[in-house]
Amino acid sequence: MRDRHGRDVACLLFGAAAWQCAPRDRYLEWSAPERSARLSEIANNTRFLILPWVRVPHLASHLLGRVARRIDADWRAKYGHGLRWLETFVERDRFQGTCYRAANWHCVGQTKGRSRQDRRQELSVPVKDIYLLAVPAQRQR
Repeated sequence: MRDRHGRDVACLLFGAAAWQCAPRDRYLEWSAPERSARLSEIANNTRFLILPWVRVPHLASHLLGRVARRIDADWRAKYGHGLRWLETFVERDRFQGTCYRAANWHCVGQTKGRSRQDRRQELSVPVKDIYLLAVPAQRQR
């Protein structure tokens, strides 16, 4: 994202949703077959960085709100289908998730400290809070 002078201030990256996430699926009341059918309705906010020299109060929640209002149209243009949900995972030992809560994302649970590459249940990764946001409905023009 850039300011009005064209200077970079932040970077947000969205990608495919986590394949399996029990707290998310419970919150959405999805069975395994529903998850398979509807997973494409979710985008995962995999990266969010405000550049270190930028000092603007409430910028993080403002940017999350702006992105939430436009991502459905961008996703439709790129992939041919819209979004209903955004998800993110916040490492709870390092961050409090304040900007997500301020932008009306809801914490729906925590991960178990496993990785998607952990097929044998041997890896240990930090526990993360799971946040979801319903994508705002687009107004008809």
